[in-house]
Amino acid sequence: MKGKKIIAKAYLWLVLLVLYAPIAFIVIFSFTEAKSLGNWTGISTQLYQNLFNGSMQNASGLMSAVKNTLLIALAASTMATLLGTVAAIGIYHLHGRKRGVMTFLNNIPMINPDIITGVSLFLLFVFLGISQGYLTVILAHITFCTPYVVLNVMPKLRQMNPNIYEAALDLGATPSQALRKVLVPALRPGMISGFILAFTMSLDDFAVTFFTRGTIGLDTLSTYIYADARKGGLTPELKPLMSIIFLIILVVLLAINIRQSKQQQTKS
Repeated sequence: MKGKKIIAKAYLWLVLLVLYAPIAFIVIFSFTEAKSLGNWTGISTQLYQNLFNGSMQNASGLMSAVKNTLLIALAASTMATLLGTVAAIGIYHLHGRKRGVMTFLNNIPMINPDIITGVSLFLLFVFLGISQGYLTVILAHITFCTPYVVLNVMPKLRQMNPNIYEAALDLGATPSQALRKVLVPALRPGMISGFILAFTMSLDDFAVTFFTRGTIGLDTLSTYIYADARKGGLTPELKPLMSIIFLIILVVLLAINIRQSKQQQTKS
């Protein structure tokens, strides 16, 4: 038994090493002036200075890509959270085969390869005659982000007392008041988790964005990095930028986990 525990722990640490070693590699080499990844020329914060003071090559293009990425991710994740929460409530109140069918349909976009989703949405927008740009990218991101929100909200619905909504109605609350004052507070942790996951998925997406952005020169971080790599190499300032994004996401996740842990301790 002791040997099995040692092997299990070693396997876990190996998996964590494989997952996080590339990120650690980028963070370490963001503190050197070397343009090529893997070439260490001494500790320096020059790349961070170039990133923040705009003295890097094609600074306007990179900053525009960052701005587009954040705006699209924020808009898409906000709408996906609203739609996903309403959809989860609707699916939860279905019964029997209907709930199973709707749950199955909700899971398909998450399993479906991104490239198929991107091409399908591209053909749909062309068929409808919608000009491709910000609108089509946001609509596309809402489409593939919403199922993830549903997946995060559903467990909170199962944990919730199913009678509190009806009790609120019996006490004189309107359906909208019961939704805002009873359901939303109970579902808020799932909604927050869904929002963060949707934001991250939108931030990370390439295939869907590539097929739905059109030819107006709209770039997100993923499409910018793709175009940059095709030119023969990556902009060195991408290393500190990726490190900052990873650090922000890490801090947000730690803050949420600590808060949830404190809430569980308070309840117990």
